[in-house]
Amino acid sequence: MLLETDFLLQSRWGKKLFHNHAKKMPIIDYHCHLEPKEIYENENYRNLTRIWLSDNGIGDHYKWRLLRANGTEEKFITGDGDDYTKFLAFVETIERAIGNPIYEWSHLELKRYFGIDLPINKKNAKTIWDTANAMLSKKEFQPRQLIQKMNVHLVATTDDPISNLDYHKLLKNEEDKNGFKVLPTFRPDKVMDIMNTDFLTYMEQLGEVSGLVIGSYEDLERALKQRVQYFHEIGGRLSDHGLNTFYFQKATHKEIEKIFNNRLSNHPLTQEDIVKYQSAIQIYLMELYVKYSWTMQLHMNVFRNGSEKGLKEIGVNAGFDSMGDQSTLAREAVKLFSEAELQNVIPQTILYSLNPNDWLTLSTLMGSFQGGMAQKIHLGCAWWFNDTREGVENQLTTYAQQSLLANFVGMLTDSRSFLSYPRHEYFRRVLCDLIGEWVERGQIPEDEEYLGQIVEDICYNNAYEYFGFFE
Repeated sequence: MLLETDFLLQSRWGKKLFHNHAKKMPIIDYHCHLEPKEIYENENYRNLTRIWLSDNGIGDHYKWRLLRANGTEEKFITGDGDDYTKFLAFVETIERAIGNPIYEWSHLELKRYFGIDLPINKKNAKTIWDTANAMLSKKEFQPRQLIQKMNVHLVATTDDPISNLDYHKLLKNEEDKNGFKVLPTFRPDKVMDIMNTDFLTYMEQLGEVSGLVIGSYEDLERALKQRVQYFHEIGGRLSDHGLNTFYFQKATHKEIEKIFNNRLSNHPLTQEDIVKYQSAIQIYLMELYVKYSWTMQLHMNVFRNGSEKGLKEIGVNAGFDSMGDQSTLAREAVKLFSEAELQNVIPQTILYSLNPNDWLTLSTLMGSFQGGMAQKIHLGCAWWFNDTREGVENQLTTYAQQSLLANFVGMLTDSRSFLSYPRHEYFRRVLCDLIGEWVERGQIPEDEEYLGQIVEDICYNNAYEYFGFFE
């Protein structure tokens, strides 16, 4: 019964919508953390551990958290431990992970990529290891081929404004051969983080790639404009802001100049100074996004790097983040969008919160600032810790009850792994099961043509139209 044909599909209509409509749709992965360098170089992975768990310090931190919860030594998670021992530690962990989506994702990954239809357990571990490793040495299991295998039409990576995007340029020249696009996403977190100890060094780097010396706030704005234009020329149509916590406070241009100059001179800043600077940068970038017809993603309410020891010894993006609890998030976001509306600089926007308690407030907030096009603002998909069956259902239900679900742009992987694309299948099954449930309860009509079109739109067509990647 594990992952059988109708996995997660409980109704006749859910099965019909998935198998006849959702299953066939290509994928637009509009937010992920894959490395364009790895896609371009297209080298085979050494073994299953390297592609599935960790390779040179980069890997799936979802899985790392579970390994730690099962008492695995860090050297067999992110360290230099033997690869097969790492794999066995993960097998033992998965045996304890029933009910966790990683249990289901991991089995889906083995089944969809390798055709391995075995429970992940100690009894099957050697067979899984040997079978997968034999396949990984073949051309069909290089990164580009894995993307093609999952019918992915576009991969949007996450990129710092100072990136030269060289690998994106190289991949752009090979789009016809590859059959998919790899486009950059503008991630200005280091620009926003004015109190970071490396901020002054970062300003020098930003100025260098922009052809400027950043000696004033006006210089910073010119540098950001140059970088947005640069990303746009290479095909970028998205930004992504990791706001974590966010507060908004208006300030005059003169105030912002003084705050920025004080930081350049290493003078102390108040918390109010920091908020005013970040608010000004946010509004200015929104102005640029409107000018270039970009979509802005705001990822909010995250507590980053809670383990100081883990951050020091292992680094960021290693499984030490958790859900935020900023209770004033919606109020501050309303201030931002109200000011942006007055300045006519609200771009296409996707609002994510890691705390599902924010979803209802954000979905009602976005309704106050819609207009000018269909679904200018979206409530983002069930992100990160919410990427479970119940989490996806809750996000879809909230979206449907407060806006127009048929306009939704669907799922993303948010992943660093080339084996993560079955997460789209997981989402699509939950989507179809939920709509099927509504049919069974008599909430919507028994009309496959009508509902099938909505499913296909959410899975692919809406993202294709909304982002403008293919124009």
